Amino acid sequence: MADIYENSIDNEEELSEQPVATDPVTGAELFEHFRFVADKGQQLLRVDKFLAARIEKSSRNRIQQAADAGCILVNGKSVKSNYRVKPLDVVSVVMDRPRYEFEVIAQDIPIDIVYEDSVVLVVNKPAGMVVHPGHGNYSGTLVNALAWHMRNIPDYDVNDPRMGLVHRIDKDTSGLLVVAKTPDAKTNLGRQFFNKTTKRQYVALVWGIPQPMQGTVATNIGRSLRDRLQMDTFPLDGDMGKRAVTHYSVEETMNYVSLVKCVLETGRTHQIRVHMKSIGHPLFADARYGGDQILRGLRTQKYSRFVANCHDICPRQALHAQTLGFVHPETGEEMFFSAPIPADMQALIEKWRLYSPVE
Repeated sequence: MADIYENSIDNEEELSEQPVATDPVTGAELFEHFRFVADKGQQLLRVDKFLAARIEKSSRNRIQQAADAGCILVNGKSVKSNYRVKPLDVVSVVMDRPRYEFEVIAQDIPIDIVYEDSVVLVVNKPAGMVVHPGHGNYSGTLVNALAWHMRNIPDYDVNDPRMGLVHRIDKDTSGLLVVAKTPDAKTNLGRQFFNKTTKRQYVALVWGIPQPMQGTVATNIGRSLRDRLQMDTFPLDGDMGKRAVTHYSVEETMNYVSLVKCVLETGRTHQIRVHMKSIGHPLFADARYGGDQILRGLRTQKYSRFVANCHDICPRQALHAQTLGFVHPETGEEMFFSAPIPADMQALIEKWRLYSPVE
């Protein structure tokens, strides 16, 4: 749906746009791409005609596809393309991702495909690759790579909100993502994520040793009131943010850091990074949430040099989406995938295992 969604504001790393609604079927967070308020003298007019006259280079067919995908809202509620716009109606176009600034261009970028059939694709994303195009990252993203990989599939449109990535991970997080190649597959998989029947386990290296060594962090998560580039925790019973639940267990301790496994019950932006920071154990090398500082141990010259060397080995948050399980949307088969810890993070873990403090 490139001709509707050409103009972008930001990608998931910059957080320039907060979600404005939640898909009632899949639970996906929805981002507003366009908003129009009908004039006081507006005559009754089909919403697809109303939008086609206001969105440059759009077409009624594209808008009808958006409506079929639940992406057209009037006064906050999803409508079909035959809805008749009335005076002062607020008409919005929303999607489950921030807006693209330009039409997505297919790029021949290597991707690690773990599994693929005619309905779904599972990819192991490397750290450093942005998922969606956006501000400052208009090319070289996973979406650009997927557009190239599926360029010869007639029914796959990388710009169509009814198909594509079902969930996201941050630029500097590595690991598994599932892609829906058909609208039915995306709806089915979206429901599984919403109903918390998918299996997602992450592995992270964090500062310190969490106590207890196995527990659950349950808070609301929303954009920080102090720093627009960060997310923050808020009370579960408050109005700020949305409910987020992370289950963690310490797998190994290594002096001043711990290897932790995290199971997501929800999927909020930066969820593991924010939750581990909230209990006093930021992810190692996570610059956005303070993990790039020395948070445990005496700051001797030797130890500071050791930590600096660790950052050189793995200069990103030490977080990897290791496992992903779901029910195949067409066959009903339970599927489970695992991606090994990437080389940079594995080398970081080994370096900490060998470290012996002298204090």
